Amino acid sequence: MDLNINGKRALVFASSEGLGKAIAKELVAEGAKVIISSRNSEKLASAAKEINAVDFIPCDLLVKGAARDLTRAAIEKLGGLDILVTNAGGPPTGLFKDITTEQWESSYQSLFMSLVEAVQVALPEMSKTGWGRILMVTSVAAKEPIANLTISSSLRAGVHGLVNAVSKEIGVNGITINALMPTFTATERLKELRPNAEDLISKIPMRRLGKPEELGKLTAFLASDHAGFITGQAIAYDGGSLAGI
Repeated sequence: MDLNINGKRALVFASSEGLGKAIAKELVAEGAKVIISSRNSEKLASAAKEINAVDFIPCDLLVKGAARDLTRAAIEKLGGLDILVTNAGGPPTGLFKDITTEQWESSYQSLFMSLVEAVQVALPEMSKTGWGRILMVTSVAAKEPIANLTISSSLRAGVHGLVNAVSKEIGVNGITINALMPTFTATERLKELRPNAEDLISKIPMRRLGKPEELGKLTAFLASDHAGFITGQAIAYDGGSLAGI
């Protein structure tokens, strides 16, 4: 299927590895001109070469205003912006009683305000052409909170509210905005959480972990012309593990 995104200009957050890298790789494979970003310049340079990204821009989403500057820099390099994929590394884990105010504040910046900053910059550019795709990677924890992922479960749910609210304003300009909710996926981040893999898999009806490349393909589809009537949604990539409907 031709997704008709050949030549489209894209920026993908947190894409030197893991889910972000898989998404960027799939967009490149479909012919999009992609700029990737993360905090680690060395990993970025390696990933950009590996997936044939147009360029890379280091950015720390924990810093106020950094996402805004990143998006502006990408627009300048690409000559515009058609596809924006926001993604952020997982916040600190822990129970509510153990989480500090500082951890809440830094996570709010990276998981929520960085998205707001980027969209504020991207929307005027997309409106100029009457076409745009905004995809926000969240988590199944945003719909069904997961024990020990208190910050992620809380803040990412707010992102879903943002997605739906903004969709009501921008549809008239030919721009869609959706969230993607991955479940436990075979990435380095999962290894950091040190879960019991067998226990996780037993709770997923498909009886396996997700694959980053599969989420990449789903994102590319939602960034295409074929998904032009899908907006304001939080779409699960979960192997059937969510209990709610």
